Amino acid sequence: MTRRALELIGSRRNDRYEAALEALREDTRSWWAERLECDPDYLDEGEALYQADVDHLRRFIETQVLPWYGQRRTELENRTLIREQAFGESLREAKLEVLARYEVHLDRKLERMLTMLVRLKELRRDDQSESSFGNNGHRL
Repeated sequence: MTRRALELIGSRRNDRYEAALEALREDTRSWWAERLECDPDYLDEGEALYQADVDHLRRFIETQVLPWYGQRRTELENRTLIREQAFGESLREAKLEVLARYEVHLDRKLERMLTMLVRLKELRRDDQSESSFGNNGHRL
């Protein structure tokens, strides 16, 4: 759609600005509208104001839109590499070592807690068996 807009800008049509603008994607048209309304105080160094004409629209497409598409294409082509890098970063040894220490600590706490529960269960069983017999050891 962007390339079609550039073709229309280069054509000899009388309405080439309007036709090129219509050929652009909706989000690109919104981006262009924002750039037209941009306050000069908020421009970066070296950035120029745009006007609603064929030459400025061409410059916008060539200097802003097409490079953005190129960058986006590169990101998409390298998506698997980026994902692998992010996964590799998450598996750094130092981070895993800390997690391993926490895991060992929690395992020990769990073992102590289970041991305590088993002891409490045995004590309760012993108390119940003693209370079912009378003081002289006979069943009540």
